[in-house]
Amino acid sequence: MEWVIVAPMLAPMSAARQRFGELGERIAARWLRRKGYRIVAHRFRSGRRDVDLIAEAGGTVAFVEVKARRGERFGDPVEAVGWRKQRELVRSANVWIDRFGTPGMAYRFDVVGVLVQADQVRIRHVENAFPASIPR
Repeated sequence: MEWVIVAPMLAPMSAARQRFGELGERIAARWLRRKGYRIVAHRFRSGRRDVDLIAEAGGTVAFVEVKARRGERFGDPVEAVGWRKQRELVRSANVWIDRFGTPGMAYRFDVVGVLVQADQVRIRHVENAFPASIPR
């Protein structure tokens, strides 16, 4: 009999990793506010899925995924948002739009990468990081 992997087993997030992720979200929110965005929501939950930040500027609502890393050993944090995460973000964004959206608003998906190395923090904000129609 062969073993078949049907879904990756993910270990629960440790408290330290969760705190670091929250730090990354606070850094990203501060960055966005400095760029003129108004933070509409932090960690909007839709079932088991969530959107890290929802920000608005100039009539556009951005659903923002934040990826924080302590170094580049695992690559650019922005590149860590794969198609599965994109699909979850689109689903959660649709729930938010159904509940809180207003006519005339434009919507997009952004990714903010936060790279923390020693005493230096680098931020990369990618607007319109992926389209709303995600391949299934």
